[in-house]
Amino acid sequence: MALARNLLQEHEKEMAEFTLVPSSGGVFEITLNDEVIFSKKELDRYPDKFEVELKVRQKLGKSEGLL
Repeated sequence: MALARNLLQEHEKEMAEFTLVPSSGGVFEITLNDEVIFSKKELDRYPDKFEVELKVRQKLGKSEGLL
């Protein structure tokens, strides 16, 4: 939940929609503009501390520092 909260706080003006979809077995995927940017199911691991944030920033064309 901290990841979702941070993404919403940091990118609220760039995100038209943000949806959390519960799944079974602890798997999840994070998509941005219909593109998967992280998949625990595919990689069989949790993201590194800033991995998802970096990918979101890249997709949004942002280059300033992290949270």
